[in-house]
Amino acid sequence: MSAARTEGLAPPRALAALPDLLAHRPRIAAAGFGLVAATGFPPLTLWPIAMLGLAGFAWLVWRAKNWKQAALLGWLFGFSHLTLANNWIATAFTFQSEMPAALGWVAVPLLCIYLAVFPAISCALARLLAGRAASLAIFAPALGAGWIVGEWLRSWVFTGYAWAPLSLMLVGPFERPGAALALPFAGTYALSGLLLMLVTLSLAAVRARRWLLAAIPAGALAAAMLWPAPAPEEGSLPFTLVQPNLRQDEINDASRYEEQFQRIAALSRPRAATSNRLILWPESAVPDYLEPGYPQIYYDEATAGADPAFARERIANVGAAGSLVLTGTVNLKIGRANGHASATGAYNSILAVGPGGGIAGRYDKAHLVPYGEYLPMRGLLEPLGLSRLVAGTLDFIPGPGPRTVDLGPWGKAGAQICYEIVFSGEVVDPTHRPDYIFNPSNDGWFGAWGPPQHLAQARMRAIEEGLPVLRATTTGISAVVDAHGVVRAAIGRDRANRIDGVVPPALAPTPFSRLGAWLTGIWTALLAAASLVASRRTSR
Repeated sequence: MSAARTEGLAPPRALAALPDLLAHRPRIAAAGFGLVAATGFPPLTLWPIAMLGLAGFAWLVWRAKNWKQAALLGWLFGFSHLTLANNWIATAFTFQSEMPAALGWVAVPLLCIYLAVFPAISCALARLLAGRAASLAIFAPALGAGWIVGEWLRSWVFTGYAWAPLSLMLVGPFERPGAALALPFAGTYALSGLLLMLVTLSLAAVRARRWLLAAIPAGALAAAMLWPAPAPEEGSLPFTLVQPNLRQDEINDASRYEEQFQRIAALSRPRAATSNRLILWPESAVPDYLEPGYPQIYYDEATAGADPAFARERIANVGAAGSLVLTGTVNLKIGRANGHASATGAYNSILAVGPGGGIAGRYDKAHLVPYGEYLPMRGLLEPLGLSRLVAGTLDFIPGPGPRTVDLGPWGKAGAQICYEIVFSGEVVDPTHRPDYIFNPSNDGWFGAWGPPQHLAQARMRAIEEGLPVLRATTTGISAVVDAHGVVRAAIGRDRANRIDGVVPPALAPTPFSRLGAWLTGIWTALLAAASLVASRRTSR
């Protein structure tokens, strides 16, 4: 091939000079690449641009002199990346009066100072595993293995915060699962590591000017993102899913409780003759205490004297005969203090209200939000003026974890309240597999970025577990997600509406639903072994 033709295949001069420029400012570059990579998440979903950010970050970590420098670059990347991805948290501070709203814009970066520790751990592990002399191709599986470990740790250390894994950017538009269709065979954290490995391998091929080889991972990713959804299958359980559009600034206004109930009730009434209809209401839908046995003062505060039996009966009367309502509510833990019965804690719950107002089942949220639903170290922080974001003085108490509630003719319901749905491998009781997952939520706290990210992570759980997910939220986005992760129907933000249909069928248990964290460990071991074996062969 002539010199002129070879030169024509070379990258532009400015692009060729880019590595040298980045090498002189690696810390700034790492933070910049973190911001670029975060554009792959909803609502932007600019995943091709995000891949460039991941490639640049991988190159910087590979160039690091030692594990300490790699850890610093990982921290800088993680700080900017997670700060942008979690900017919606700041909006939550505007809906409470105990602390300045501007504190939200301080709280997000402060949180991410901690969250960035996990990408730092990932990069340090990758550098230690691959060694400084490893080629970029050998470094790729090491970085993938390290990233899996980091995201897995972030999901459970100090109760965990699993929001916005890298693989979130692989969820396709509503009508397609995207590259997230690989989740049943990898799981969320392993898919994040595999994504980072593939991007790094493509970069290695580009550096070697092996353009066809570089195009293979990129082409596979693009094909997966555009892969058509499987043909829909129909179930048999009829449902009505309600989004009442209860804005966050009105939801705790006692003077509007009755009007709010009538709004929800009007959206729930039958429009056709059905039997065994399932009615799905969101988190925060019912201010009443529905369980019996509390001191009367608590019922008086919530419903102006109405008893819990009356409250449940009028909920049951919303549907036609044979309907069952699943609703978010608050339950109390009653203890004794100074000889008097009083509430000592609360549960964020789902209650199943059957025909006639009977309680057919209950689920208590297990993954509570620190500073949202309880104040850690209350004795230390409360005197400093810090408070919970959720109204009330009682801290919420965690429930026992995933469980399946057998509702008889209304199916076996798995339940996950609000952000619990983001915890991969922790949403289903494996010994009692449900027919569907009900995910009531109040997304009115979370601005423009939180709701689409929340829905995308609910879709990831549907794909991982092979189960449909039914999301009822106060203000949107509510959706019916089939077991392939395809959104069958949705209600956008800030709208009052309902969805009628039949619950999509579940698939057979997926490899991830059977193996859970073991599958994540298998992928970690495989990538680590690949890096070690390749490193030894090249050193001979």
